[in-house]
Amino acid sequence: VLVGLFLIQKHGTDRIGKLFGPVMVVWFLVLAGLGIHGIAQHPEVLSALNPVWGVRFFVSHPGMGVAILGAVVLALTGAEALYADMGHFGRKPIARAWFALVLPALVLNYFGQGALLLENPEAARNPFYLLAPSWALIPLVVLSTLATVIASQAVISGAFSLTRQAIQLGYIPRMHIQHTSSAEQGQIYIGAVNWSLMVGVILLVLGFESSNALASAYGVAVTGTMLITSILVSAVMLLLWKWPPVLAIPVLIVFLLVDGLFFAANVPKIVQGGAFPVLAGIVLFILMTTWKRGKELLMDRLDEGGLPLPIFISSIRVQPPHRVQGTAVFLTARPDAVPHALLHNLLHNQVLHEQVVMLTVVYEDIPRVPASRRFEVDAYGEGFFRVILHFGFTDEPDVPEALKLCHLDDLDFSPMRTTYFLSRETVIASRIKGMARWRESLFAFMLKNANGNLRFFKLPVNRVIELGTQVEM
Repeated sequence: VLVGLFLIQKHGTDRIGKLFGPVMVVWFLVLAGLGIHGIAQHPEVLSALNPVWGVRFFVSHPGMGVAILGAVVLALTGAEALYADMGHFGRKPIARAWFALVLPALVLNYFGQGALLLENPEAARNPFYLLAPSWALIPLVVLSTLATVIASQAVISGAFSLTRQAIQLGYIPRMHIQHTSSAEQGQIYIGAVNWSLMVGVILLVLGFESSNALASAYGVAVTGTMLITSILVSAVMLLLWKWPPVLAIPVLIVFLLVDGLFFAANVPKIVQGGAFPVLAGIVLFILMTTWKRGKELLMDRLDEGGLPLPIFISSIRVQPPHRVQGTAVFLTARPDAVPHALLHNLLHNQVLHEQVVMLTVVYEDIPRVPASRRFEVDAYGEGFFRVILHFGFTDEPDVPEALKLCHLDDLDFSPMRTTYFLSRETVIASRIKGMARWRESLFAFMLKNANGNLRFFKLPVNRVIELGTQVEM
């Protein structure tokens, strides 16, 4: 079942959603119906909505209360998978699905199980299935299996979305992203992520052998994620949104208190299998920070031998090289310096194009950048231009398509007159102050295997020239 789920990912989430969507609606309606049936037998169970009961329990049994939180947290972990898909569909569809269908169905079903336990405490061995009539057991098992597969699909789709955002924010190497829908921009497929997940999940299933054994790892992973998210929200509210501390701190204390209690309740499970997500998180953190820091150091090393753009243009005026027809686009991360590919091309080929464009792609900390704010253009004279393209972290970085928006008489980006020049750096680990040698070697390996700018920016294959250079870290 797992292998089959990962094999169909390349066909796109649109088709998968049309297949699975109606099943999920039926699933949540069945949950709600079973819950209502149980509540009708013992309506007094609804008094548990009063939070005073929870406070009394913690006061009377503080140690047991914290331990129970470790089990209770598994009742709400599905919300994490749902909200992980926000990059695909936006906030409104997710919020509507949660508040209109998912949350009411879950609350009703859990209260129905509570009512069943009031009537028959022995039903604690499996309150979910015992809540249903005996004749409905087999159909409910089938429906539960389908719902489990679909929940896995939500996590996979969320992984694709989060990976693309991490790529565009500069935290992981570029990968080939395949768009599976011509109508919905967020529906994507990343083969490297898909197959890595498949191998990891199969190894987990074989290693843990049962869902009960996996529950410890799952609880640690989810509560750890919730706690980290609250810490990050604290930074965003105080540093980015500039909320007054008087308003922000009380809200953050509530979140951190709840998430901290949940995580503390799961800490004992680290020795029972919960160490796996902790180790996986550490490995991913090392990879992401190594890539981010490595890219910064690489840019610094390239800048050391860089030539300021005004000085270069002045030298062109004094000693003009031979100019050829067409537009040359040089991709560069530094808009104020001469791209290395431009210097190499001039050094080896002794020519310049009529129009020379230094192109920089900038990713903003917002999901999407409107077309009206897509580009900036500055003319330096002598046929030199600087173009800055702005994309959001969920935008599709299609450079040729974006350049069509640059309506300037002096610039011609027609496909047959435009050549794209790329620089490919080869990193060599050295003793120069920067990162530890093992991290430099790791970064060099990641850079060597990263997807190039050609495919990532959707550049035409027959109009691209790559020029390489070696850089000591």
